[in-house]
Amino acid sequence: MADTKFDLVVIGGGPGGYVAAIRGAQLGLKVACVERASTLGGTCLNVGCIPSKALLDSSERYHQVQSELENHGIGVGQVSLDLGQMMKRKAAIVDQLTKGVEFLFKKNKVTWLRGAAELTGAHTVTVRGDEPTAVEGDRIIIATGSTSARLPGVEWDGDRIGGSTQALSYPEVPGTLAVIGAGVIGLELGSVWRRLGSEVVFFEYLDQILPGTDGQTAKQALRLFKKQGLEFRLGARVERAVVSGDKCVVEAAGMAPFEADRVLLAVGRKPATDGLGLEAAGVATDERGFIKVGDGWETSAKGVYAIGDVIGGALLAHKASDEGVACVERIVTGVGHVNYDAVPAIVYTEPQIASVGATEEQLKEREVPYRKGLFRFKANGRALAMGHTDGQIKLLAHEQTDRLLGAHIIGPAAGDLIAEATVALEFGASSEDLARAFHAHPTLAEALKEAALDVDGRAIHA
Repeated sequence: MADTKFDLVVIGGGPGGYVAAIRGAQLGLKVACVERASTLGGTCLNVGCIPSKALLDSSERYHQVQSELENHGIGVGQVSLDLGQMMKRKAAIVDQLTKGVEFLFKKNKVTWLRGAAELTGAHTVTVRGDEPTAVEGDRIIIATGSTSARLPGVEWDGDRIGGSTQALSYPEVPGTLAVIGAGVIGLELGSVWRRLGSEVVFFEYLDQILPGTDGQTAKQALRLFKKQGLEFRLGARVERAVVSGDKCVVEAAGMAPFEADRVLLAVGRKPATDGLGLEAAGVATDERGFIKVGDGWETSAKGVYAIGDVIGGALLAHKASDEGVACVERIVTGVGHVNYDAVPAIVYTEPQIASVGATEEQLKEREVPYRKGLFRFKANGRALAMGHTDGQIKLLAHEQTDRLLGAHIIGPAAGDLIAEATVALEFGASSEDLARAFHAHPTLAEALKEAALDVDGRAIHA
């Protein structure tokens, strides 16, 4: 008979849940992870972070061959697109990584309980798989993630009008793609299909793209995306989107109806808690449905914890993973911490956009005195050699202490460059610390050093 009693039961096998399960096993707990999908890894590995980055990379290479290599003295002749092979490559990467998580479960002796979970008590979970099973856990962690949010009036059919999951697997390149929402998901997937040949039009309710991003950075991104052929209709309140014959029709207040071959709805995400039995277990949620947690990520039900997208905050895989580790370590050792002021965020468009810490707008709102340093990639030797000079690095430091408060990068390899700023923020470094550290030449990272120097008005190459 299979085990039904565990020290820790984790509900959800995504980047928060599977990491929490593995860390629990490393710390000597008997762990089970409940996941209803046929593969582990959650949205991130299966239909989110990983497949979208695979398509972003493939589509960028296609675009480079079409329009950038000639400038390097490389002629390639006629270029063709094999969308099927591109999708096959994406699927192979996903398969490798999800099987890798399954291997890690076996290596760490984590039991995978396949099925949908329902809390039937503070320490009891019913797993509804082929044969419903009740299991007990001294501690339970909810890590069920989030799902695509819907919009009233948008008639979602999961095909012509759908979300990011559908947009990762279109069977053909849409002639015209309407994207509702100009946030991270919409911009990344819109960029993929624009590079492959679609006319892409964004409908964004706010008057800027990338809500919550540093304002100056968002404005620069908008300008660069427009140069790439992406079209934006800002301040657009979408009231209706329907399939009409062989087209989709998007209607926004005060604007003429827009016809598209497909519609991508990307207006955010909502917590995935349907069928979990939260109320029966005494787990409280807020007005938006996110689970409320207190000290150590414990919910209102003693012994039940929650991490990741399901508790709100930054809906990012790495944030969920760090919460998973910290939560389990707090349970076992009494110590576990996440610094929410140093969570980096990245948009994998071209150019990439990355940030960590406070924006200028936030510092002004909080009345925090600050200085800023700027350095543009057009003055960086490595960026010039690469042929990618759009963008800049902006650093924000406290006016009196010089402590680094935020970093905002738009440009080549921004997603990698932000790591240095994140570590600096975590260690409480000053802009002078960054400025004094060696940065090898020629590298993109030299731009970060120059931005740090510019905080004190002494950039060399600006």
